[in-house]
Amino acid sequence: MMVLSGWDHSLAVLAVAMIIDGLVGYPAALIRRIGHPVMWIGALIGALDSRFNRPDWSEAARRLAGVAAVFGMLSLLVALVLPVLVSLRGVPFGWVLEGLLASTLLAQRSLRDHVAAVAAGLRAGLAEGRRAVSMIVGRDPETLDQSAVARAAIESLAENFSDGVIAPAFWLLVGGLPGLVLYKAINTADSMIGHLSPRYRAFGWAAARLDDLVNLPASRLTGVLLAVAAALSADASPEAALAAVWRDAGRHRSPNAGWPEAAMAGALGLRLAGPRVYGGITVEDAWMGDGRPDATAADIDAALELHHRAWLIALAMTAAGWAYLSGGL
Repeated sequence: MMVLSGWDHSLAVLAVAMIIDGLVGYPAALIRRIGHPVMWIGALIGALDSRFNRPDWSEAARRLAGVAAVFGMLSLLVALVLPVLVSLRGVPFGWVLEGLLASTLLAQRSLRDHVAAVAAGLRAGLAEGRRAVSMIVGRDPETLDQSAVARAAIESLAENFSDGVIAPAFWLLVGGLPGLVLYKAINTADSMIGHLSPRYRAFGWAAARLDDLVNLPASRLTGVLLAVAAALSADASPEAALAAVWRDAGRHRSPNAGWPEAAMAGALGLRLAGPRVYGGITVEDAWMGDGRPDATAADIDAALELHHRAWLIALAMTAAGWAYLSGGL
Protein backbone atom coordinates (compact mmCIF):
# COMPACT_ATOMS: atom_id res chain seq x y z
CA MET A 1 0.00 0.00 0.00
CA MET A 2 1.34 3.44 -0.94
CA VAL A 3 1.48 5.60 2.19
CA LEU A 4 1.44 9.35 1.62
CA SER A 5 1.64 12.22 4.05
CA GLY A 6 2.30 15.94 3.98
CA TRP A 7 3.03 17.64 0.67
CA ASP A 8 3.34 14.40 -1.31
CA HIS A 9 -0.20 13.51 -0.21
CA SER A 10 -1.55 16.92 -1.20
CA LEU A 11 0.19 16.84 -4.58
CA ALA A 12 -1.05 13.30 -5.25
CA VAL A 13 -4.65 14.28 -4.45
CA LEU A 14 -4.36 17.37 -6.64
CA ALA A 15 -2.90 15.40 -9.56
CA VAL A 16 -5.70 12.82 -9.38
CA ALA A 17 -8.33 15.54 -9.14
CA MET A 18 -6.93 17.47 -12.11
CA ILE A 19 -6.69 14.37 -14.30
CA ILE A 20 -10.23 13.20 -13.51
CA ASP A 21 -11.68 16.67 -14.01
CA GLY A 22 -9.73 17.25 -17.22
CA LEU A 23 -10.79 13.94 -18.73
CA VAL A 24 -14.42 13.52 -17.69
CA GLY A 25 -15.46 16.50 -15.56
CA TYR A 26 -18.66 16.12 -13.57
CA PRO A 27 -21.07 13.87 -15.50
CA ALA A 28 -24.36 15.46 -16.55
CA ALA A 29 -26.17 12.30 -15.45
CA LEU A 30 -25.00 12.91 -11.89
CA ILE A 31 -26.24 16.49 -12.01
CA ARG A 32 -29.66 15.27 -13.11
CA ARG A 33 -29.76 12.61 -10.42
CA ILE A 34 -28.18 14.22 -7.35
CA GLY A 35 -27.15 17.74 -8.38
CA HIS A 36 -23.66 19.17 -7.96
CA PRO A 37 -21.75 20.08 -4.75
CA VAL A 38 -21.79 23.76 -5.76
CA MET A 39 -25.57 23.53 -6.13
CA TRP A 40 -25.79 22.14 -2.59
CA ILE A 41 -23.62 24.96 -1.27
CA GLY A 42 -25.74 27.42 -3.25
CA ALA A 43 -28.92 26.07 -1.65
CA LEU A 44 -27.40 26.65 1.80
CA ILE A 45 -26.40 30.21 0.86
CA GLY A 46 -29.88 30.85 -0.52
CA ALA A 47 -31.44 29.68 2.74
CA LEU A 48 -29.15 31.93 4.77
CA ASP A 49 -29.98 34.85 2.48
CA SER A 50 -33.71 34.30 2.87
CA ARG A 51 -33.48 33.97 6.65
CA PHE A 52 -30.98 36.67 7.61
CA ASN A 53 -30.94 39.30 4.83
CA ARG A 54 -33.88 41.25 6.23
CA PRO A 55 -34.81 44.42 4.31
CA ASP A 56 -36.25 45.98 7.48
CA TRP A 57 -32.86 45.78 9.24
CA SER A 58 -30.31 48.59 9.18
CA GLU A 59 -27.28 48.48 6.88
CA ALA A 60 -25.01 47.78 9.86
CA ALA A 61 -27.22 44.92 11.08
CA ARG A 62 -27.38 43.39 7.61
CA ARG A 63 -23.59 43.58 7.24
CA LEU A 64 -23.14 41.88 10.61
CA ALA A 65 -25.69 39.25 9.61
CA GLY A 66 -23.77 38.65 6.39
CA VAL A 67 -20.51 38.18 8.29
CA ALA A 68 -22.19 35.73 10.68
CA ALA A 69 -23.88 33.85 7.82
CA VAL A 70 -20.64 33.38 5.87
CA PHE A 71 -18.59 32.25 8.85
CA GLY A 72 -21.40 30.05 10.10
CA MET A 73 -21.62 28.39 6.67
CA LEU A 74 -17.85 27.84 6.56
CA SER A 75 -17.84 26.35 10.06
CA LEU A 76 -20.64 23.97 9.14
CA LEU A 77 -18.87 22.82 5.98
CA VAL A 78 -15.63 22.14 7.88
CA ALA A 79 -17.60 20.10 10.42
CA LEU A 80 -19.10 18.05 7.58
CA VAL A 81 -15.88 17.56 5.59
CA LEU A 82 -13.43 16.68 8.36
CA PRO A 83 -15.05 13.31 9.27
CA VAL A 84 -15.02 12.35 5.59
CA LEU A 85 -11.35 13.28 5.35
CA VAL A 86 -10.46 11.28 8.47
CA SER A 87 -12.30 8.25 7.09
CA LEU A 88 -10.48 8.45 3.76
CA ARG A 89 -7.09 8.68 5.47
CA GLY A 90 -7.79 5.27 7.01
CA VAL A 91 -8.61 3.56 3.70
CA PRO A 92 -5.97 1.98 1.42
CA PHE A 93 -5.37 4.39 -1.46
CA GLY A 94 -7.81 6.77 0.18
CA TRP A 95 -5.91 9.61 -1.49
CA VAL A 96 -7.31 8.41 -4.82
CA LEU A 97 -10.85 8.62 -3.46
CA GLU A 98 -9.99 12.02 -2.00
CA GLY A 99 -8.84 13.13 -5.45
CA LEU A 100 -12.08 11.84 -6.95
CA LEU A 101 -14.11 13.92 -4.50
CA ALA A 102 -11.89 16.95 -5.08
CA SER A 103 -12.34 16.68 -8.85
CA THR A 104 -16.02 17.59 -8.46
CA LEU A 105 -14.99 21.09 -7.33
CA LEU A 106 -12.64 21.82 -10.23
CA ALA A 107 -14.07 23.13 -13.50
CA GLN A 108 -11.51 22.58 -16.24
CA ARG A 109 -13.61 20.31 -18.46
CA SER A 110 -16.88 22.22 -18.09
CA LEU A 111 -15.15 25.56 -18.68
CA ARG A 112 -13.51 24.30 -21.86
CA ASP A 113 -16.75 22.80 -23.14
CA HIS A 114 -18.83 25.93 -22.47
CA VAL A 115 -16.34 28.27 -24.14
CA ALA A 116 -15.90 25.94 -27.12
CA ALA A 117 -19.69 26.01 -27.51
CA VAL A 118 -19.51 29.79 -28.02
CA ALA A 119 -17.02 29.38 -30.88
CA ALA A 120 -19.25 26.75 -32.46
CA GLY A 121 -22.30 28.98 -31.95
CA LEU A 122 -20.65 31.97 -33.60
CA ARG A 123 -19.78 29.87 -36.62
CA ALA A 124 -23.48 28.99 -36.86
CA GLY A 125 -24.54 32.63 -36.58
CA LEU A 126 -24.71 35.57 -34.20
CA ALA A 127 -27.94 34.39 -32.53
CA GLU A 128 -26.38 31.05 -31.65
CA GLY A 129 -23.23 32.75 -30.42
CA ARG A 130 -25.28 35.03 -28.17
CA ARG A 131 -27.24 32.08 -26.81
CA ALA A 132 -24.07 30.13 -26.01
CA VAL A 133 -22.27 33.06 -24.38
CA SER A 134 -25.32 33.86 -22.22
CA MET A 135 -24.63 30.57 -20.44
CA ILE A 136 -21.28 31.79 -19.10
CA VAL A 137 -21.51 35.58 -18.71
CA GLY A 138 -23.98 37.91 -17.03
CA ARG A 139 -23.94 40.74 -19.57
CA ASP A 140 -26.90 41.41 -21.87
CA PRO A 141 -26.37 39.13 -24.90
CA GLU A 142 -28.56 41.22 -27.21
CA THR A 143 -26.13 44.13 -26.86
CA LEU A 144 -23.22 42.03 -28.17
CA ASP A 145 -22.06 41.92 -31.77
CA GLN A 146 -19.87 39.06 -33.03
CA SER A 147 -16.64 40.60 -31.74
CA ALA A 148 -18.18 41.32 -28.34
CA VAL A 149 -19.48 37.76 -28.07
CA ALA A 150 -16.00 36.39 -28.85
CA ARG A 151 -14.34 38.79 -26.38
CA ALA A 152 -16.86 37.87 -23.66
CA ALA A 153 -16.09 34.17 -24.14
CA ILE A 154 -12.33 34.75 -23.98
CA GLU A 155 -12.64 36.99 -20.91
CA SER A 156 -14.79 34.35 -19.18
CA LEU A 157 -12.25 31.67 -20.09
CA ALA A 158 -9.38 33.68 -18.61
CA GLU A 159 -11.18 34.72 -15.41
CA ASN A 160 -12.75 31.33 -14.75
CA PHE A 161 -9.48 29.54 -15.43
CA SER A 162 -8.25 31.47 -12.40
CA ASP A 163 -11.20 31.12 -10.02
CA GLY A 164 -12.63 27.86 -11.35
CA VAL A 165 -9.44 25.84 -11.84
CA ILE A 166 -6.22 27.35 -10.50
CA ALA A 167 -7.65 28.88 -7.30
CA PRO A 168 -9.42 25.68 -6.15
CA ALA A 169 -6.28 23.70 -7.05
CA PHE A 170 -4.18 26.13 -5.02
CA TRP A 171 -6.40 25.87 -1.95
CA LEU A 172 -6.60 22.09 -2.29
CA LEU A 173 -2.80 22.01 -2.23
CA VAL A 174 -2.58 24.40 0.72
CA GLY A 175 -5.51 23.21 2.83
CA GLY A 176 -6.46 19.79 1.53
CA LEU A 177 -10.08 18.87 0.92
CA PRO A 178 -11.35 21.29 3.62
CA GLY A 179 -9.40 24.14 2.00
CA LEU A 180 -10.93 23.35 -1.37
CA VAL A 181 -14.48 23.17 0.01
CA LEU A 182 -14.05 26.44 1.90
CA TYR A 183 -12.73 28.17 -1.21
CA LYS A 184 -15.65 26.98 -3.35
CA ALA A 185 -18.11 28.07 -0.66
CA ILE A 186 -16.62 31.57 -0.53
CA ASN A 187 -16.52 31.81 -4.33
CA THR A 188 -20.12 30.61 -4.64
CA ALA A 189 -21.26 33.03 -1.95
CA ASP A 190 -19.60 35.90 -3.80
CA SER A 191 -21.32 34.95 -7.06
CA MET A 192 -24.71 34.80 -5.32
CA ILE A 193 -24.66 37.62 -2.78
CA GLY A 194 -21.44 39.57 -3.36
CA HIS A 195 -23.03 42.28 -5.48
CA LEU A 196 -23.31 46.04 -5.02
CA SER A 197 -27.08 45.97 -5.48
CA PRO A 198 -29.28 47.46 -2.75
CA ARG A 199 -30.19 43.96 -1.54
CA TYR A 200 -26.63 42.69 -1.19
CA ARG A 201 -24.43 45.74 -0.68
CA ALA A 202 -24.37 45.15 3.09
CA PHE A 203 -25.29 41.47 3.49
CA GLY A 204 -22.86 40.34 0.81
CA TRP A 205 -19.94 42.51 1.96
CA ALA A 206 -18.13 39.70 3.81
CA ALA A 207 -18.53 37.26 0.92
CA ALA A 208 -17.18 39.75 -1.61
CA ARG A 209 -14.19 40.79 0.51
CA LEU A 210 -13.28 37.19 1.35
CA ASP A 211 -13.52 36.21 -2.31
CA ASP A 212 -11.15 39.01 -3.28
CA LEU A 213 -8.69 37.77 -0.66
CA VAL A 214 -8.74 34.05 -1.44
CA ASN A 215 -8.49 34.65 -5.21
CA LEU A 216 -5.47 36.95 -4.95
CA PRO A 217 -2.65 34.34 -5.11
CA ALA A 218 -4.22 32.23 -7.85
CA SER A 219 -5.02 35.19 -10.10
CA ARG A 220 -1.33 36.17 -10.13
CA LEU A 221 -0.29 32.57 -10.70
CA THR A 222 -2.77 32.24 -13.57
CA GLY A 223 -1.31 35.29 -15.28
CA VAL A 224 2.15 33.76 -15.05
CA LEU A 225 0.93 30.36 -16.29
CA LEU A 226 -0.68 31.96 -19.34
CA ALA A 227 2.54 33.86 -20.11
CA VAL A 228 4.57 30.64 -19.82
CA ALA A 229 2.04 28.85 -22.03
CA ALA A 230 2.42 31.67 -24.57
CA ALA A 231 6.18 31.02 -24.61
CA LEU A 232 5.42 27.46 -25.68
CA SER A 233 2.96 28.51 -28.39
CA ALA A 234 3.90 29.48 -31.92
CA ASP A 235 1.23 32.16 -32.28
CA ALA A 236 1.28 33.82 -28.86
CA SER A 237 3.58 36.35 -27.23
CA PRO A 238 4.82 35.89 -23.64
CA GLU A 239 6.43 39.34 -23.70
CA ALA A 240 3.16 41.02 -24.68
CA ALA A 241 1.30 38.97 -22.05
CA LEU A 242 3.60 40.17 -19.26
CA ALA A 243 3.59 43.74 -20.58
CA ALA A 244 -0.23 43.81 -20.57
CA VAL A 245 -0.34 42.44 -17.03
CA TRP A 246 2.16 45.04 -15.83
CA ARG A 247 0.35 47.91 -17.55
CA ASP A 248 -3.33 46.97 -17.30
CA ALA A 249 -4.10 44.41 -14.58
CA GLY A 250 -4.26 47.00 -11.81
CA ARG A 251 -6.71 49.13 -13.80
CA HIS A 252 -9.40 46.43 -13.84
CA ARG A 253 -12.39 47.05 -11.54
CA SER A 254 -11.73 43.61 -10.02
CA PRO A 255 -8.54 43.25 -7.95
CA ASN A 256 -8.00 39.80 -9.43
CA ALA A 257 -9.69 39.37 -12.83
CA GLY A 258 -7.32 41.79 -14.53
CA TRP A 259 -4.34 39.46 -14.18
CA PRO A 260 -5.60 36.52 -16.27
CA GLU A 261 -7.58 38.75 -18.65
CA ALA A 262 -4.62 41.03 -19.35
CA ALA A 263 -2.28 38.06 -19.80
CA MET A 264 -4.70 36.42 -22.24
CA ALA A 265 -5.22 39.68 -24.16
CA GLY A 266 -1.52 40.42 -24.47
CA ALA A 267 -0.59 36.87 -25.43
CA LEU A 268 -3.15 36.78 -28.26
CA GLY A 269 -2.78 40.39 -29.44
CA LEU A 270 -6.32 41.31 -28.37
CA ARG A 271 -8.06 44.01 -26.38
CA LEU A 272 -10.42 42.61 -23.75
CA ALA A 273 -12.76 43.90 -21.03
CA GLY A 274 -13.69 47.58 -21.52
CA PRO A 275 -17.26 48.95 -21.18
CA ARG A 276 -19.98 46.30 -20.83
CA VAL A 277 -23.76 46.25 -20.27
CA TYR A 278 -25.34 44.34 -17.36
CA GLY A 279 -29.08 44.53 -16.82
CA GLY A 280 -29.35 47.59 -19.04
CA ILE A 281 -26.61 49.42 -17.10
CA THR A 282 -23.28 50.19 -18.76
CA VAL A 283 -20.30 49.33 -16.58
CA GLU A 284 -17.20 51.30 -17.46
CA ASP A 285 -14.05 49.25 -17.18
CA ALA A 286 -10.52 49.65 -18.47
CA TRP A 287 -9.34 47.79 -21.53
CA MET A 288 -6.92 44.91 -20.99
CA GLY A 289 -4.28 44.70 -23.71
CA ASP A 290 -3.61 47.08 -26.59
CA GLY A 291 -4.34 44.76 -29.51
CA ARG A 292 -7.35 44.51 -31.80
CA PRO A 293 -10.88 44.46 -30.32
CA ASP A 294 -12.39 42.60 -33.29
CA ALA A 295 -12.14 39.08 -31.88
CA THR A 296 -13.49 36.09 -33.80
CA ALA A 297 -14.34 32.44 -33.28
CA ALA A 298 -10.77 31.65 -34.35
CA ASP A 299 -9.52 33.79 -31.46
CA ILE A 300 -11.66 31.75 -29.09
CA ASP A 301 -9.97 28.64 -30.48
CA ALA A 302 -6.55 30.21 -29.88
CA ALA A 303 -7.54 31.19 -26.33
CA LEU A 304 -8.71 27.65 -25.64
CA GLU A 305 -5.40 26.26 -26.89
CA LEU A 306 -3.43 28.68 -24.69
CA HIS A 307 -5.64 27.86 -21.70
CA HIS A 308 -5.13 24.13 -22.26
CA ARG A 309 -1.36 24.53 -22.45
CA ALA A 310 -1.39 26.50 -19.19
CA TRP A 311 -3.47 23.75 -17.55
CA LEU A 312 -1.04 21.09 -18.78
CA ILE A 313 1.85 23.10 -17.34
CA ALA A 314 0.08 23.24 -13.96
CA LEU A 315 -0.61 19.50 -14.11
CA ALA A 316 3.00 18.73 -15.08
CA MET A 317 4.29 20.84 -12.18
CA THR A 318 1.96 19.01 -9.79
CA ALA A 319 2.97 15.58 -11.05
CA ALA A 320 6.69 16.46 -10.99
CA GLY A 321 6.40 17.72 -7.42
CA TRP A 322 4.62 14.54 -6.38
CA ALA A 323 7.22 12.34 -8.08
CA TYR A 324 10.10 14.27 -6.50
CA LEU A 325 8.72 14.19 -2.95
CA SER A 326 7.76 10.52 -3.20
CA GLY A 327 11.25 9.57 -4.39
CA GLY A 328 10.36 8.97 -8.01
CA LEU A 329 12.73 11.69 -9.29
